[in-house]
Amino acid sequence: MDFASLGLSEKLVRATADQGYDTPSPIQAQAIPPVLAGQDVMAAAQTGTGKTAGFTLPLLQRLNETPRQGKGIRALILTPTRELAAQVHASVELYSKYMPTSSAVVFGGVKINPQIAQLRRGVDVLVATPGRLMDLHQQGAVHFNSVETLVLDEADRMLDMGFIRDIRKILALLPPKRQNLLFSATFSGDIRKLAQGILNNPVQVEVAVANATADKVEQSVFPVQQSLKSAMLSEMVGKNNWQQVLVFTRTKHGANRLTQKLEKDGITAAAIHGNKSQGARTRALSNFKAGTVRVLVATDIAARGLDIKQLPQVVNFELPNVPEDYIHRIGRTGRAGESGHALSLVSPDEGGMLAGIEKLIRKEIPRKTMDGYEAVHLPSNGPRTAPRGNGGRGRSPAGNGGGAGRSGNNGGGRGGNSARSGQARRPQRA
Repeated sequence: MDFASLGLSEKLVRATADQGYDTPSPIQAQAIPPVLAGQDVMAAAQTGTGKTAGFTLPLLQRLNETPRQGKGIRALILTPTRELAAQVHASVELYSKYMPTSSAVVFGGVKINPQIAQLRRGVDVLVATPGRLMDLHQQGAVHFNSVETLVLDEADRMLDMGFIRDIRKILALLPPKRQNLLFSATFSGDIRKLAQGILNNPVQVEVAVANATADKVEQSVFPVQQSLKSAMLSEMVGKNNWQQVLVFTRTKHGANRLTQKLEKDGITAAAIHGNKSQGARTRALSNFKAGTVRVLVATDIAARGLDIKQLPQVVNFELPNVPEDYIHRIGRTGRAGESGHALSLVSPDEGGMLAGIEKLIRKEIPRKTMDGYEAVHLPSNGPRTAPRGNGGRGRSPAGNGGGAGRSGNNGGGRGGNSARSGQARRPQRA
């Protein structure tokens, strides 16, 4: 099967070929035809499987099949984070290169006036985070009466981040007659409830087992004392000569401390989280992709919005509070058929978190050791004991860099990532 056989135009097929793609992924093969047919679609697939092209390509084709009327927005794509918004917009621009389609992206953390000016000139496709979109609407800079297609991307993450109120406000402003596309990593109960209020007799597409981790991602756990984690990470990066590794912490302050520790150890590093300006976040990501920064330290705000080709390693410096976020973190590696390695440095107080993750993914993650670091005991989900270390030289702490406090502040803005309690969440401004 190729993209042309799905009904896509020659211009879109050529644009995908320019990006090195000639065969649709499973989510694309199943989602593109019903979107082209104008049907509502509810699609789920694990991260890194090509969901963005699954809605971007057919959306662009539908827009180019009918003439533009006025300057109004014709397609609205909502995403939970700035990084994901920028990534989706980049895909829109790449795939529309042979089409007369205009697009824009709006999110917080940058000046609003240039966004207002661009919207007043008119765009076909607008990619936005909910918070900034509502700000623009309140200033009269954006109107929704021409929207033909609404896309909710990473809908589960938007619920986690507390955007449901903004989403409902936006929905109330849209024309009742429109096409609705909901893309998510999971079909949780909350997602199905949201879909019932938005989608009209949707085609349901699910190409992966719920909460499955990517098959080509090798996972491992290194049991270690919290105070030794930063020294262990520095040694891992140095001894293995890792040139590109994405590291996740639970807190913004922990990300900053770990970045400083790595830099002190002679490893170029940068942090990316909600307290960083958008310019700093963009520079950190660009330098990481370019190879001038070896380690990018991120909070969970980045777990869904980073698309780095052939990223070989992801390290959980601390396990996430919410088990599902583990799947999205390690999904930054092993993308588009590539192999990857996800390592987790797990201290004894994180044993319960590890048990929750292993229950969610329905398998035990292999325990490993590193010379010089004595393994610690972790709670077991079955007949398994934690391995002993191979040296245990009694290494002294070299700065914990950890931010081990369980504040739940994942760097997303105002309001942490609640553990899907169903309670009202204060939105994290993206």
